[in-house]
Amino acid sequence: MKKLFLIMTVCALFFNCSSDNNVPLNVFESNVNPTFNFTHTWDETSVTNDDFNTISFTNANGDMMSIERLRYLISNITFHHEDGTQYVIPDYLLVDVNSGENLTFESNFDIPKGNYTNVTFTFGFNNDDNYNASYPDLNSASWNVPDMLGGGYHYMQLEGKFIDNTDTEIGYQYHAIRAVNATDPDNLVFQDTFFEVNLGETSITNDITFDISMNIAAWFKNPNLWDLNNLHSMMMPDFDTQVMIYNNGQDVFSLSGINQ
Repeated sequence: MKKLFLIMTVCALFFNCSSDNNVPLNVFESNVNPTFNFTHTWDETSVTNDDFNTISFTNANGDMMSIERLRYLISNITFHHEDGTQYVIPDYLLVDVNSGENLTFESNFDIPKGNYTNVTFTFGFNNDDNYNASYPDLNSASWNVPDMLGGGYHYMQLEGKFIDNTDTEIGYQYHAIRAVNATDPDNLVFQDTFFEVNLGETSITNDITFDISMNIAAWFKNPNLWDLNNLHSMMMPDFDTQVMIYNNGQDVFSLSGINQ
């Protein structure tokens, strides 16, 4: 993971308002340190990498399946202060459940105590981050999207096997990227499929830990009931499938607890 840095910004910094309200971070007398823990469930059942590589899950369609890989990207963790100030950690985190890497993110930078109307992060990259920079660590992790699909980076790789309707065990690759219609290679058509996750309001009085849960089962059931017999491979170049993944992702993440 690249070195973290914190940009403390008023909404105006990004939306053409006056920059007079920008305040250097060190003027605050009492700052706190945020930490984020990422946990995973299959509905109500806890999931770790110890549960991988066996056919032990059943999705909402009734498909029996395993998980062999789960990696996903989050970025732009933002604290929305009640006075309109936004405290942004404009970095990314590749959560790798297989290896147990980056399940906890401890920020190297502090934010002031106070009341926050929302805490948010982006699933994947926004377009500026996705296309205007290159990230050596993501490149070495084979996180790139092929140029024929627009380039940039994955948002998620969820892979495993399932028992198909002929009682055969076959693989699936549930990969999330920016939706692209590549019918005309010289005129790619895109639809944004990154999304913002809202953790809600909180009053921060001390060093704080946010426990964030991903319900893996939710990727397969709402609003699109997922039949792996029909959709288990070649998902990346399929525009409509990527939009379906985006729609199913809207209720995957939740705040399971706060400790401070």
